[in-house]
Amino acid sequence: MRIRQVLARRIWDSRGRPTVEVEVVNEDGTRGLGLAPAGASRGTREAVELRDGGDRFKGLDVRRTVEGIAREIAPVLIGREVEDQAGIDAALIALDGTPNKARLGGNALIATSLAVLHAAAASAGLPLWRYLAPDRAVALPLPQIQIFGGGAHAGRRVDVQDFMVIANGAASFERALEMTAEVYRCAGELMAARGPLAGVADEGGWWPAFSRNEEALDTLVGAIEKAGLVPGSEVSIALDIAASEFGRGGRYRLALENRELDSDALCERLVRWTERYPIVSIEDPLAEDDEQGLAAFTRAVGHRVQVVGDDYLVTSADRVRHAASAGACNAVLIKPNQAGTVTETRAALQAARDAGYATIVSARSGETEDVAIVHLATGWNAGQLKVGSFARSERMAKWNEGIRIEQREGLPFAGPRALARMG
Repeated sequence: MRIRQVLARRIWDSRGRPTVEVEVVNEDGTRGLGLAPAGASRGTREAVELRDGGDRFKGLDVRRTVEGIAREIAPVLIGREVEDQAGIDAALIALDGTPNKARLGGNALIATSLAVLHAAAASAGLPLWRYLAPDRAVALPLPQIQIFGGGAHAGRRVDVQDFMVIANGAASFERALEMTAEVYRCAGELMAARGPLAGVADEGGWWPAFSRNEEALDTLVGAIEKAGLVPGSEVSIALDIAASEFGRGGRYRLALENRELDSDALCERLVRWTERYPIVSIEDPLAEDDEQGLAAFTRAVGHRVQVVGDDYLVTSADRVRHAASAGACNAVLIKPNQAGTVTETRAALQAARDAGYATIVSARSGETEDVAIVHLATGWNAGQLKVGSFARSERMAKWNEGIRIEQREGLPFAGPRALARMG
């Protein structure tokens, strides 16, 4: 099936900022939409968004990006076979001509690449997850769900970016969401009892009102217990430290404590947290430039805790292979817009599998109503899915899509076996 038309338009993301949507129309009239999300906490090596600059919307408008898609990308795609995802993505990369997608924009490329993927699935008459896995057995992913938002997602009110839960005792995707809903509600009640609630952060988690990072962990354990669940055996904790946001060159500034730690001291603190709290996953425990620290932390806890690379790995197959050789991390966050195309995203996931790493498909803090990542996580059998919190419709649309897939298809649930373990 050949592509007949490529349309681009400016839409708005969950923070009320401009982003890009691409629509690919096939000769048979079927079509696919690709929507570009945007991150607040970003690795320096990830695909670069193209924004207009200037005063309009604080420089975040995407008129140049939309014009570039219409002027340069559309003519290259029209007439191509929509099923040739790898060939089309290679053509997009060559057309951009930069190592980080800076000329046309990573936002332009990922929106186009996803639109092509959706259009191919639509032409085949298949849901996207099944189009990605026509002959393979797959499972619904284990959710990581934010309860408290911090770091760059919440005005840096606490140093840690995400305080999340994983319902490792759930027997189904739907049950995992039920358990999380109770924890989220109870966390809000505990926060309200402490004083006025200040709303929610970028990804829907409760806005932090803590004087120490440990206070957030204590409150999260209390919320799990208040929900009538057992910390550790039924619901566990996952953290995204996002250490690149407050650390460089092996030095880390903890704003809550007005204190600076070196790499070893931060590692020691995080190890103590894993011993004191039911933590099963820690993302970006050290900064992206602190490979020795990441390797040391993985050696210390990787046999019992999932150590996730995000800013350090930036959904790059080459970076994953390098990390594996360095002994850093045992899991990778998979963000399509970080890579720039579907093909590169899939290559990073495969490199992680080859290295024995666990994989977590992830949304961004600036999201849309698009539910593609649920289908990617399921169809690629990634094992885990990180969407944000259990509030705000751009998040709930994705969790609800997982429920639909589970109910309609009767797929099994990945459960806690999807978590990384080494040793």
